[in-house]
Amino acid sequence: MSLLDRFRRSTHHHGSSRAPAAHMTWAARSVSHTLTSTRLFLKKQLWLWPIIAIVLLSTLGFAVHHAIESTMKANLHSSLQTLLKVERSMIERWMATQERNAEAMANNAQTRRIVDELLTALKPNGEATDEATIAKLREQLADSLGPAMNSHHYIGYVLVDRDRKTQAASEPEIIGIDAPAGMQLFVDKALDGVGSVSAPYPSVSALREGDGTRRTGVPTMIVSAPIRDENFQVIAALGLRIQPERDFTQLLQLGRINESGETYAFNKDGLMLSNSRFDDELILLGVLPDQPDAHSILTVLVRDPGGDLTSGFRPKIRRSEMPPTAVVAAAAAGKSGIDLEGHNDYRGVPSVAAWTWLDKYNFGLATEVDMSEAYGPLYILKRTFWGLLGLLMLSSIAIFLFTLRVARLQREAREAAVEAKQLGQYKLEQKLGAGAMGVVYKGHHAMLRRPTAIKLLDAAIVTDQSIARFEREVQITSQLTHPNTVQIFDFGRTPEGVFYYAMEYLEGIDLQTLVERYGPQPAGRVIHLMRQMCGSLYEAHSKGLVHRDVKPANLFLTRRGGESDVVKVLDFGLVKAREEQRDGDDRAMAGTPLYMSPEAIQMPGSVDGCSDIYAVGAVGYFLLTGRTVFEATSVVELCDKHMNEQPVAPSVRLGQPVPVELEEAILACLEKSRSKRPQTARDLAQRLARSAAAAEWSIEQAEVWWSRHDRGQAGPSINSGAPTLSKDLEATIAR
Repeated sequence: MSLLDRFRRSTHHHGSSRAPAAHMTWAARSVSHTLTSTRLFLKKQLWLWPIIAIVLLSTLGFAVHHAIESTMKANLHSSLQTLLKVERSMIERWMATQERNAEAMANNAQTRRIVDELLTALKPNGEATDEATIAKLREQLADSLGPAMNSHHYIGYVLVDRDRKTQAASEPEIIGIDAPAGMQLFVDKALDGVGSVSAPYPSVSALREGDGTRRTGVPTMIVSAPIRDENFQVIAALGLRIQPERDFTQLLQLGRINESGETYAFNKDGLMLSNSRFDDELILLGVLPDQPDAHSILTVLVRDPGGDLTSGFRPKIRRSEMPPTAVVAAAAAGKSGIDLEGHNDYRGVPSVAAWTWLDKYNFGLATEVDMSEAYGPLYILKRTFWGLLGLLMLSSIAIFLFTLRVARLQREAREAAVEAKQLGQYKLEQKLGAGAMGVVYKGHHAMLRRPTAIKLLDAAIVTDQSIARFEREVQITSQLTHPNTVQIFDFGRTPEGVFYYAMEYLEGIDLQTLVERYGPQPAGRVIHLMRQMCGSLYEAHSKGLVHRDVKPANLFLTRRGGESDVVKVLDFGLVKAREEQRDGDDRAMAGTPLYMSPEAIQMPGSVDGCSDIYAVGAVGYFLLTGRTVFEATSVVELCDKHMNEQPVAPSVRLGQPVPVELEEAILACLEKSRSKRPQTARDLAQRLARSAAAAEWSIEQAEVWWSRHDRGQAGPSINSGAPTLSKDLEATIAR
């Protein structure tokens, strides 16, 4: 039956007054059931809360981290880009200013006149070739340039003729020689009529430093300008010396961010053209020599040492053999850019940077900041987050271990209570058997002294679901009062957490063992036993309950109330109310396949009283013939036969006549269609009573049978309801 058919039947059955209830969909019920189960599960499993907190905090932490990181990167990108643009603009403006100053000094009329006279006097055919005249002109040139040089802080000058020879200079030792190598490029530009400013380079001539000493290799810069005659022809080049540390480096050192940020200049070879803000640190790291005049300008190569020198790393190769930093490599290739992911700077410290290349002046500029400072707030957030996450994980582990410890102690307490053979008012005596839900002991009440079968929930399978099923079995069974239904006396839970219930103590044998031990039963006795089953099931069906697991192992034969051959229906652990079946999952097959009705296989959620009647017929078939209705080598084959194959008549299976009324009643129970079966257990009982064979088994015959078979032969008391399968399917179904 499809879900839609069941829904329509439910609507028709309840009538229009209850129609709104029928509109609750299966999906809604499933969601509600899932939410309720989840809530109860989380309430019990406290150790899951820290794990849930970890997952939520991790998700939130990563989201916040990503948002903050994106914002910080955007701000850092903007800051580096802006700072670099400002630095480049200041440097370009300063160098353009130097070019204009040099051009103004070179175009001074007095300077031009003196230079023209000096160059004429220096010619071999000049009017005045004596050294005194030349020296006087050179002195006049120095006096002419002096005021402007002092005003613009130039530390020297040099005059180069078109033959590239130095004809006048602040340093007399270079007069009369070719222009120094470091000046040739700029001299050539000036002689071509274009002024320019050089990048810092080491001086060839000995220059006077601040302490008065003179030495070569001093960092210097030259700004050059052409000197023209009255015909506007370039006759010489004027070079003015600039001290890089005074303006050039100071301008770059303005580009600092926080404690680790700096801006510096470098050439294509990676040689630093300005002073680093870390000169003192570089001396301690061994990058700079430990000398009073040691500076990074024109000394430090901007190379990647391969590790953080400030953290103790020491390279295995010389600095000249190290690769250039990522910034230098990119800038030297003519590429400008910004790196926010991090690279090693010339100290090996991970840094972020922005860089650009100045083609006109042939050097690059870089602005760098240590990553630890640039992302300082982010690192603090990350450490805090991981710290909290670690604490939560430790808490989760501690709670989990505590839960395991508590569960173990509870289990040990339950086992100890069982070993002590005392459960509340009940004293345990001997183990009778075990079933799917627990163990059954024989015992007695301390006050009443009444023999009692006590069923304990197995400590190894104690879960919320097993406890709920155990309680359900007790509650449902206690509603039934028919003499053929096992009676419940008590239910409880010990302080140690052992769940148990006490039921009437039965001595006898279950029907599975009866047939296996004594073979097929007489027709009269089969009718007698089946009618008792019907009596118990009729009461259950009348209360809206379906047993769902009627089988020989759940039917117990005993003496009771002075009568023999009394059947007791056991194991109501799979019972469901009809209302709950409609809310259940149609896919959840329950029961024993050997005695399961077709609808219980196809649509487990739709089973009803007729499904139990099918099982009663299958049990009667087994009692009468000693064999199950269908035999198969696999569960799938067995289920297929229940759904599609017609059973062989008991008389054919036995090879001898069987009372017609009994055979027809059994075959009617085994009909594939529920509508063709007896509709109630009482109908089946009455039909069996009308059989002539019903009178073939009397109380006297039962007494004779029981007196002939003592307790040892009849079998032990087994109130457990343990499932017993046919030998050929037992292993298969167990799998």
